[in-house]
Amino acid sequence: MFRWLKRIGIALGCLVVLFGLMQIVPYGRTHENPPTTEEPTWSSPRVRALAVRACFNCHSNETTWPWYANVAPFSWVVQLDVENARDTLNFSEWNHPHETAAESGASIVRGDMPPYKYKMAHPEANLTQDESLELARGLNDTLGVKNKL
Repeated sequence: MFRWLKRIGIALGCLVVLFGLMQIVPYGRTHENPPTTEEPTWSSPRVRALAVRACFNCHSNETTWPWYANVAPFSWVVQLDVENARDTLNFSEWNHPHETAAESGASIVRGDMPPYKYKMAHPEANLTQDESLELARGLNDTLGVKNKL
């Protein structure tokens, strides 16, 4: 019995040391929110409000960084997700081309956006079915997508 307790104690100690060492890695703590250079011309204030609620935390330069974005390894995941999202579509830098912007509405209707893990951590992003359809149609109108949903 004592031998098992000793093994468990050693294992827990190693995990604590590993967790501490992870905190030394600087990636994931560069919580930059560059200035907004240009937003799209929104089809309505309501569409923008829904986009802010469900999309802006990752797809804009207006990210609200949660507390766990300062704790590795969670900070690594959050930083990577925001960087990838901004590279794909950034509502704060509309003066740059966004090749996949036309897919925004469809990705909401399909349920691809916002991602499930994001909605778990951010309940405000859980749009109703009507809100999701309204946002998808509004994004299509905002972005000039001919495909009506």
